[in-house]
Amino acid sequence: MRVTRRQLLLASSTFALATALAGGGFELFLRGHEALAQSAADADLMQPGPLGDVALGSDKAPVTIIEYASMTCPHCAHFAMNTFPELKEKYIDTGKVRYILREFPFDPVAAGAFMLARCAGNDKYYAVVDLLFRTQQTWAVEHPIEPLTATLKQAGFTEDSIKQCLANQKVLDGIEWVRNRATEKFKVDSTPTFFINGQMVKGAISFDDMKKIIDPLLKV
Repeated sequence: MRVTRRQLLLASSTFALATALAGGGFELFLRGHEALAQSAADADLMQPGPLGDVALGSDKAPVTIIEYASMTCPHCAHFAMNTFPELKEKYIDTGKVRYILREFPFDPVAAGAFMLARCAGNDKYYAVVDLLFRTQQTWAVEHPIEPLTATLKQAGFTEDSIKQCLANQKVLDGIEWVRNRATEKFKVDSTPTFFINGQMVKGAISFDDMKKIIDPLLKV
């Protein structure tokens, strides 16, 4: 039977692959595929929603932290008040970490609070988020409009601007897009949920516990 050049090349490449795998190359082969899969997953995770991401820190930082939070979540407020300030001072402001907060509202009140933070503009987004987390117990109630209005007047809002913002369907749709995508694609089901260079971490972890995750990534 005549062997064609194509068959010979195919046989040679198959033999080479088998030799490599038998010689310990199988582990490297798997690692390569895992790396490609991880890169694809990271690329998906880094895709911003329709409203864009509001990031803090250097875009060249070796570590990226993405937090999915709900504005009415007490654990998220605890993290914002007790862990985030030190994280910002020691890692974000020093160029080691890039931080992105993404909206994952569990209820209409949380969605409305995020809408108002978005309407404040990117330059005031985190200031409004911080204000709302610090005053969460006053406005995360059955009838939130009056206490929200009183709180947000500190950030320059008026009754009219609050009403206009809460009627903005485009902003609401963008927030819901981010939440739905996190649920369906990244299996986020609780808040806060963090992705630290792609690694999922759930719960309002302490600064020390977060430090234990970040520091080894800075040495890679």
